[in-house]
Amino acid sequence: MEISVVIPLLNEEESLQELHDWIANVMQSNRYFYEIIFIDDGSTDTSWKVIEKLSKKNNAVKGIRFQKNYGKSQALDAGFDLASGDVVITMDADLQDNPEEIPELYNLIVKENYDLISGWKKKRYDNVITKNIPSKLFNAAARRTSGLKLHDFNCGLKAYKNEVIKTVKVSGEMHRYIPVLAKNAGFNKISEKVVQHQARKYGVTKFGIDRFVNGFLDLITISFLSKFGKRPMHFFGLWGTLMFLFGTTSASYIGILKLYKVYNGIKTILVTDNPWFFIALTSMILGTLLFLAGFIGELVIKSNNNEKHYAIKEKLNF
Repeated sequence: MEISVVIPLLNEEESLQELHDWIANVMQSNRYFYEIIFIDDGSTDTSWKVIEKLSKKNNAVKGIRFQKNYGKSQALDAGFDLASGDVVITMDADLQDNPEEIPELYNLIVKENYDLISGWKKKRYDNVITKNIPSKLFNAAARRTSGLKLHDFNCGLKAYKNEVIKTVKVSGEMHRYIPVLAKNAGFNKISEKVVQHQARKYGVTKFGIDRFVNGFLDLITISFLSKFGKRPMHFFGLWGTLMFLFGTTSASYIGILKLYKVYNGIKTILVTDNPWFFIALTSMILGTLLFLAGFIGELVIKSNNNEKHYAIKEKLNF
């Protein structure tokens, strides 16, 4: 199999037939061996019926239907798990990504040996205030934090080597940061390609302004995980030890000073009346808690069994 096209979707019944025909035309005109994997992320419209109909007409169409709406990351992870193509292309189902980009994306992976190519929608047809400006701020922060010089981390149109998507685990809402996850996994040949963005033809967007807030929070998470995800004790243990030592040293100083004054008959206050006593006690408690957090984090990582965080209701053609 040369190409797997992975398409997560939610309530996109109007666009699926047109998207399928467009992709199939591109594939057939370039004589690619391909599969199209639609992941229905809990749609409440007739999207799954459309996918069933498409699969009967075209054996290259495969489908995964979730029990409920889990999110785009889980949908992509399910598609990645079952994709068999040497090159895996992801795109959105709303016709805003152009399938005509597929041949060039494929060539960049196969002929120029890139691990991952991310689309860059340089010219967008979204609302400037609610999407374009927040998107620019989000991407600037992601570039600075990750070190990857990509302009559009959240673009749905991307191309991967098969080994990349089989290595990277996508969960939570980390689909925005698959290039960062790939980099952290050791895939360093990552670049971008300017792609055509098209205005939404049917329906409405499934994402609001809150996705940028969540995106920034996820960025903090992935920045931490990229440094300490494999060894949480290196972070929590370090700060826990430093705080505990600070508290122990402070408490020892208070105690020694108290004994010295009592021994020499110098008037002194009760230890519990000294504000440093409570600072020292708090530092010792926080230090212990941080150290335990690191220890528990290590145990969780060691016992992680990579369980799936979604339930598949139906499959087609697998």
